[in-house]
Amino acid sequence: MSKAFASQADLSDKKISFTQLSKHCWAYTAEGDPNSGVIIGERFIMVSDATATPALAQDLIAKIRSVSSLPIKYVLLTHYHAVRVLGAYAYAAEGATEIIASQGTLELIQERGAQDMQSEMERFPRLFRGAESVPGLTWPTMVVGGGSPTEMVRGADGRARGEVPGKLSINLGGVVVQIWHPGPGHTRGDTIAWVEEEKVLFSGDLVEYEAGVYTGDAQLAEWPATLEALRALKAEAIVPGRGEAMQGRANVEKALDYTLRWVTTLFQAGKEAAAAGMDLKAAMAHTRKAMDPVFGHVFIYEHCLPFDVSRAYDEAKGIKNPRIWTAARDQEMWAALQAG
Repeated sequence: MSKAFASQADLSDKKISFTQLSKHCWAYTAEGDPNSGVIIGERFIMVSDATATPALAQDLIAKIRSVSSLPIKYVLLTHYHAVRVLGAYAYAAEGATEIIASQGTLELIQERGAQDMQSEMERFPRLFRGAESVPGLTWPTMVVGGGSPTEMVRGADGRARGEVPGKLSINLGGVVVQIWHPGPGHTRGDTIAWVEEEKVLFSGDLVEYEAGVYTGDAQLAEWPATLEALRALKAEAIVPGRGEAMQGRANVEKALDYTLRWVTTLFQAGKEAAAAGMDLKAAMAHTRKAMDPVFGHVFIYEHCLPFDVSRAYDEAKGIKNPRIWTAARDQEMWAALQAG
């Protein structure tokens, strides 16, 4: 295992791509760094995942401005992790009036957002070089309920702003974006954007491809069913949370299968380790036997695996709600795995 904690030794800038996937949909990807998606309508623009800092968001905004001058009215938070959401402040100057998230994501921000921010800033020093530009936690202004016809769209203050039957549809002018929570997986509040007319899916970290699948806050037992719900959409293009944007039905299937294999292999190893009464270090060694030959070559594998093994072991032992990662817990876990 790398002796450098998480991604502290990863200081090289990545090659960024801004790729048009369909008439209205674009992918912003960077060699295993967190991806963002962009949907450009005839009146408004939506960004899916805001980047780690307002300073980093300026590069994405520049890419958008190279193809459109329309206001960026909506920012979707696919989940609560700091590396995805803390750049949202930058879009206010570009016309953003709504930051959208699921009820589950709002609850996670309330419950553990501050700890997550500190933890992730220490894990990813390169991505948080501009941390001084972060004014604080990112709070949604529009919260999408979980599926009941009586669920409400609420502001961060809890006041109702509208009513939706489990899905929020936003017309950007010439293109409609559907937003909903397809089920637990990467977190309990994951939210997707789906452009049905163009068959383009913005999955957030529910799907990855040829990159580490971070599962430190996951619901591993339920994640496979959520992936099957996404598979049923029959997308023709996908912007995964990490890895290249995939175009063509067969390539979308590759991304779904890749993520499913990671999640199921990891959780099976965690269940075996828990049943055998292994400690965390032994569980890591046991998991590596299954994971390293298949995934050991991909971006941020060594970063993700300790957090992933910790969560798989916990869930296998019956800890349903993931324990909160703090900067102190990060370091304690890492030291325990490096000992001896």
